Amino acid sequence: MQTVNVHEAKTHLSRLLNRISAGEEIIIAKAGKPVARLIPWREPVLRREPGLDRGTFRVPDDFDAPLSDDVLDDFEA
Repeated sequence: MQTVNVHEAKTHLSRLLNRISAGEEIIIAKAGKPVARLIPWREPVLRREPGLDRGTFRVPDDFDAPLSDDVLDDFEA
């Protein structure tokens, strides 16, 4: 892991991004003190658990019944 100062990071950002996208991590320092760490972007892994919300919603028996005229009138402009 390499440390670069703020001026160098601003001057060579494109080069640093190429190195980061290749998997390298880079520390940006201000006055010799680390202030940020640049790391490659990784898409978050979303773990899904089937059936997690089972039983929280019930489809009504009249789910596919025609809408009333009052409701249909609200859709017309």
